[in-house]
Amino acid sequence: MSTGFVHPASRKRQRALMILVAGLLLAGSAALVLTALRDSIVFFFGPTELIERGDSLPGRIRLGGLVAENSVLEGTDGSYTFEVTDLESSVSVHYPGALPDLFREGQGVVAEGQYAGRMLHADRILAKHDENYMPREVSAALKEAGTWREPGS
Repeated sequence: MSTGFVHPASRKRQRALMILVAGLLLAGSAALVLTALRDSIVFFFGPTELIERGDSLPGRIRLGGLVAENSVLEGTDGSYTFEVTDLESSVSVHYPGALPDLFREGQGVVAEGQYAGRMLHADRILAKHDENYMPREVSAALKEAGTWREPGS
């Protein structure tokens, strides 16, 4: 015969079990989301910061700075190699495709790819789109390095 009475310790145990299950489900969901996003997270560096970090880098990175003067070389296979500088340090970039139309020496650029052997092997190049534009990350890296100059100066 049931009296309908549930012992208070039993309610506490059920509540604790439900909280534990909900916490495990939340942690599992967060782990799945982070695992799925891991390949799409890209960190941004300036040349000086990239050289300082060296080999302790995540997979894909973005390198921002200025295309160094007289550094663009075209390979026989149609690839390009050039230097990205923050006017303090420079990093070599190798890009296997055709460069964007707005790509110029002395202008802001963001290169995205894998850093290995002191060279960024880029699979994506972003160039400025007008004479006063510089990507926010590039201008922030140049300001941090103390080499920022206002557009047009």
